[in-house]
Amino acid sequence: MALERCDVEKIAHLARLGLNEGELPRYTDALNSILGLVDQMQAVDTNGIEPLAHPLEASQRLRPDQVSESNQREAYQAIAPATENGLYLVPKVIE
Repeated sequence: MALERCDVEKIAHLARLGLNEGELPRYTDALNSILGLVDQMQAVDTNGIEPLAHPLEASQRLRPDQVSESNQREAYQAIAPATENGLYLVPKVIE
């Protein structure tokens, strides 16, 4: 699929770009080369290839899951307006 000059003018208008007459051929060529690259990528046979989540085979370094602070729920709930059975009570906002 190749774009013509009128197509680039419509795209520029929709994108609110002010292109002058000298810039239109350059942008037409640039957009056509991008679309040509997309056509090449779509022509590649990808059957049997699993999609990647990330291009690098890297794993995330995780720290050990350890408790690093003491439980202070009683102290926090002592200053709360309303609690019950270790839970904070809040006003109902959805009917």
